[in-house]
Amino acid sequence: MAEGALFSVAKGITEKASNLLAQEIVLLWNLKDDMEKLNDTVLTISAVIQDAEEKQQHNNQVRVWLKRLNDALYEADDLLDDISTEALRREVMTRNKKAKEVRIFFSKSNQLAFVLKMGHKVKAMNERLDAIKNAKGFHLDERPVETQVGGYRVRETHSFVCTEEVIGRDNDKEEIIKILLDPNVEESVLILPIVGLGGLGKTTLAQLVFNDEKIQNRFEQKLWVCVSDDFEVKVIVKKILECAKNNKPECLELNTLINELNKEIDGKRYLLVLDDVWNEDPHKWFELKKLLMVGARGCRILVTTRINIVAETTQTVQPYRLKGLDDEKSWSLFKRFASAKGQDLANSLIKAIGMEIIARCKGVPLAIRTLGSVLYFKNPEKEWLSFKVNELSKLAQKENDILSTLKLSYDHLPSYLKQCFAYCCLFPKDFKIHKTTWIQMWMAQGFIRSSSLDQCLKILIMSIL
Repeated sequence: MAEGALFSVAKGITEKASNLLAQEIVLLWNLKDDMEKLNDTVLTISAVIQDAEEKQQHNNQVRVWLKRLNDALYEADDLLDDISTEALRREVMTRNKKAKEVRIFFSKSNQLAFVLKMGHKVKAMNERLDAIKNAKGFHLDERPVETQVGGYRVRETHSFVCTEEVIGRDNDKEEIIKILLDPNVEESVLILPIVGLGGLGKTTLAQLVFNDEKIQNRFEQKLWVCVSDDFEVKVIVKKILECAKNNKPECLELNTLINELNKEIDGKRYLLVLDDVWNEDPHKWFELKKLLMVGARGCRILVTTRINIVAETTQTVQPYRLKGLDDEKSWSLFKRFASAKGQDLANSLIKAIGMEIIARCKGVPLAIRTLGSVLYFKNPEKEWLSFKVNELSKLAQKENDILSTLKLSYDHLPSYLKQCFAYCCLFPKDFKIHKTTWIQMWMAQGFIRSSSLDQCLKILIMSIL
């Protein structure tokens, strides 16, 4: 299950148990003592969940323990739902004393059967959770309970890249523009792939080029399509038409879509960005490429991809291989995200620690921004060294792999926000999120409360960016 969600399930159980303990019906059903024990046991377990989630990556015993706990807590949550529902139903029925159903629900046999059934289930659940709580073989540390949102700064975001916010990509931008605008290119449609690791800033670089003044007046059509995993000709043509017409095409037949595409680009000089391409099937690419060859001489296609095979398949000129930022640019970017107001990072000792931290990022801007954001509210003199020794040093160091570094930002989210973030994995890549619906989904799952909605959203936005 998603890390962070288990803590919130436990919190939900204690809230439901507390609500039930405040109702007289629990006394009537003789469930008070068992319910208090269940509440206390879950509270005790909650204190070590965060530590267990971190240790499970390196300890199989802890991973198995969390799986047992996961199953038990979800069943306990369902059990309390059953009891709460029955209590509410009896309360509603009591108000309508004329209803015939009151006599049925409150018949001695019916009431006794339910009470006995729930009593046995609560006792069995207590025994199960006790066994999990008292499991031997590993040590888990208690963590302070997270009670409120805080400790994160919030940044504004824009649909298009803000040039002033991008560090260290001026030379790359100029090199790519030079290739795109080269008048001596023999191909009528030049295709230039930008290839590099995830997080290097390929999309950002393509946006810089796409919005540059030198590009603006050289093309009759400027089209941006995010491709990702769904590399189907029909889908991509529809996206191109949607971009060209600024609305969704109504037609569904491929031939009709192709005719419309011809009308939009035939004889015109266009710039098309195909962002985040993963397709390694050359047949699919050549099928799409044929449809894009009807433009005027001087058309350009810019492809961003992480995969060398994709770059080699699509290219008509040598791919542009994007590299990481140098030390100076990395430090400049890191300072922008790690320096809270009033903090001085000019101290040579602090800079030395900071440079050791960002060395793990291999010049990847996304990783640098992520670690900077994690350290934003940490005291450079007192906490940066501890972070480097106790957290960063434990990460697996693999060639061209920054995922473990990025996961640190997720680990530093409050537990009740981890589940909101992890909830996104239920939807396909590039899924269009309608904010209101998304918020309602989170609230329906009990992930967030309306009172803390704005702060939760700000923290999630900061985490994603």
